[in-house]
Amino acid sequence: MKFTTAATADGLRLLTSLLVIGSAASMSSYRERRLANVTVAPENDNTQFHHFLAHNMTRTCSADNHATPFNNQIRGVNLGSWMVLEPWITPSMFYQFLGGDETNTAMDMYSFCEILGPEEGNKQLRRHWDTWVTEELIEELAQSGAVNSLRLPVGDWMYKPYGPYIGCTDGALDYVDDLLDWAHARGLTVLFDIHGVKGSQNGFDNSGQSQDFEWTSALNTEPAGLVTFQHWGIRSAAWMGEFDRETIEYTSTNYENIEHALETIQEIVNMYKGHPAVLGLEPVNEPWQYTPIDELKQYYWEGYLIVKKDAPYWKYIMHDSFRFDVGIWGGFMAGCPDRALDTHIYQAWQDPASRISFYNNACAQKSAIAKMEAAFGPVIVGEWSLATDNCAMWLNGFNDNLSGFPRLPCKFVKCADPYMGTEQPGTPVDPGKPMQGPYGTGMSGPSFGLCPVDRDWMKERNIETGTDWMRAPPEAPRHLDATDEVMTALARKKISAFSGIGHGFYFWNFRTELDEPQWSYMLALERGWISKGNLNDDRILHACHKEDEGLFVCMSTRQTESATKGGMKYALGVDGVNSTYVDSLSGDALFDAADIVFSKFWEDHKGEGATCDFGGAAQLQEFNKTYDDDDDYYKDDDAHYFTKEEARTSLLILTTFGILVGSCFGFLMAMAFNEKFSNKVSRSSVVRRVTRRFTSHSGSNVRYTEIPEHQY
Repeated sequence: MKFTTAATADGLRLLTSLLVIGSAASMSSYRERRLANVTVAPENDNTQFHHFLAHNMTRTCSADNHATPFNNQIRGVNLGSWMVLEPWITPSMFYQFLGGDETNTAMDMYSFCEILGPEEGNKQLRRHWDTWVTEELIEELAQSGAVNSLRLPVGDWMYKPYGPYIGCTDGALDYVDDLLDWAHARGLTVLFDIHGVKGSQNGFDNSGQSQDFEWTSALNTEPAGLVTFQHWGIRSAAWMGEFDRETIEYTSTNYENIEHALETIQEIVNMYKGHPAVLGLEPVNEPWQYTPIDELKQYYWEGYLIVKKDAPYWKYIMHDSFRFDVGIWGGFMAGCPDRALDTHIYQAWQDPASRISFYNNACAQKSAIAKMEAAFGPVIVGEWSLATDNCAMWLNGFNDNLSGFPRLPCKFVKCADPYMGTEQPGTPVDPGKPMQGPYGTGMSGPSFGLCPVDRDWMKERNIETGTDWMRAPPEAPRHLDATDEVMTALARKKISAFSGIGHGFYFWNFRTELDEPQWSYMLALERGWISKGNLNDDRILHACHKEDEGLFVCMSTRQTESATKGGMKYALGVDGVNSTYVDSLSGDALFDAADIVFSKFWEDHKGEGATCDFGGAAQLQEFNKTYDDDDDYYKDDDAHYFTKEEARTSLLILTTFGILVGSCFGFLMAMAFNEKFSNKVSRSSVVRRVTRRFTSHSGSNVRYTEIPEHQY
């Protein structure tokens, strides 16, 4: 066993901290174990793998020859709330806790197992696992033509159980095995996403445990017996150590928790390294923005070495810690093959705005993603949705909400029947009861059998302002409902931005229990918001025509000649072009030729899901582009909307007016130039009835003649 003795700042800081707490054994476990059983190069700083060299001091790599080329975009969905419960996605699992008090209320996976105990908790979880993700649903996703990968959130407790999870989650891995087989049989890949770690990486319920939760029943001024709690104002995350809310810094590092997470990575690698469906691993989901960035990068690096030692063909996808900043991630793990950066882009927490504002925001991500791809490398949008408001019930926690949310009134629909059957305790929701406690600092929950969901979009007179939508009731009358049009346009723009420039996406979520197509990929497909077979949809490719601020071109990185030649041969081979000439090229001639080959291939095939990667030999570059003023920016669903009644009325008025004007003009012309017609009109009974008097002109004199009464 060898251990690096290089005196780097990172290494000294880590070593000093470990010595202070008197844990030399932990140091060996945390770093030395990671290098065990891998070939270490003569230089103590380097770790030699089969196809590249890892530099531990700088956390970079040499010889970036992708073990698995990243030449195809990911078009995937998340299988959320299956292995890691989230109350807002599967509320039927948590209705049983409505009306409870401090001793019998569960709000996340941890407390679910804690309150119910291992036997009852496992019984309910098995019923849930059986029905939330099924082979039939995976088949439906595969047949849609709009999915090629599945992101599977898992908890570290599934592989190294602790606390209330012991016994409660027994059997979970059997279901994971089934999923891998279902996916492989249908040509889908699976990305393992460690969604929850010991101590919680963000304090959210999606980590398995809401951190720094506090019951406030004894402090409230409401009527006696009202059960209340608070969470958002005091939220914390203890995975990395102890957090001081006053200084907004960590005062210590919890190496035991970090080691537990690294051991979880090793367990996952050991179990699934030979399964052909596995795309790769995400070492932790959404570590919050206060996570010490250097410690997080070190964790990512150590996890990467574990994966590459035993699963060299896996992708390694790291979340940006809510800091999508080229200054933080640019150059990190430079040259290391098969790694990507994950960023999550939601609009649900934005202030209410016009549809145009949401469109522009979606398409603006193109430029940000392109810049990160140039500075870091492949980018994947690991989570996104079509939600433009915060209305989904319990989105911000069980019976809770963020202060000031939702910004606009929400639509209410009948709470869904339980997906796992009526034997689930607490289901269905009692339609005779108002909203029940315990109550958080915000309000969200079922009331009289109705549950809040995202509001409808309205047809508007001025789509630039959005004022009609913001002032409108949350449920649009059928003839004013523009939800389908707005969501279809928004979906195309988001997919264009996330996959047209980056390396793909995973939609959150594959489905929801409530009727929430803004959060359900399957419902969005059913509604036609997302096209089935959308890998080849030209409407997606050009969806951001108006909002694009630049022109993106796939160009050679001009770094490694071997990788460049490999990329060129791949592109030419797909197109059936002889590539023997490539071997004779070198230097600028090679890279110039690569620019032509890469850019043409990407333009020709990006609509089919091609990336600008070519084994790390290419990246997108943005060039300024100017649009003409008369460009037709908005078409179809981007057009200004009027109600159908208004459109029909306007058309009728214009048509009638045109007929009247034309008739009058024709009549006057006939009277003036056709004497026979003029005389006939003058003698007609109609004219005599409606005309009491007529005038005759003789010079400047005017003479009036009475029409005899008997002629009427």
